[in-house]
Amino acid sequence: MDSPQFKMGWLVVAFDLPVTEKEARKAYTDFRKYLLRDGFQMIQFSVYARPMVTHSRMQTHIRRVEKEIPPNGSVRAWYVTQAQWQRSLVIYGKPAEKQPAEGLPEQTIFW
Repeated sequence: MDSPQFKMGWLVVAFDLPVTEKEARKAYTDFRKYLLRDGFQMIQFSVYARPMVTHSRMQTHIRRVEKEIPPNGSVRAWYVTQAQWQRSLVIYGKPAEKQPAEGLPEQTIFW
């Protein structure tokens, strides 16, 4: 059941996966491709985010990520509200160039 306090926001996942062996690199690539297929956007290397409109959808995607984690992988997941997300900045190079965070995908704006 959805929490009445749930606000639309983003599920962020960051992961560390071993890539020292060929098999481990394939597992890394497969996990990364899975995240993209599941609607996550790459925010940084090994950091992906996906907009969430309900608490139950967030739980669904967390369970999916849990099923796809390769052996010896470590994944951290957290949720940020849309307001928190919009206050974040993306800072590039030197001299520092600031840009706003990524916006919601067009199909999610209607929620």
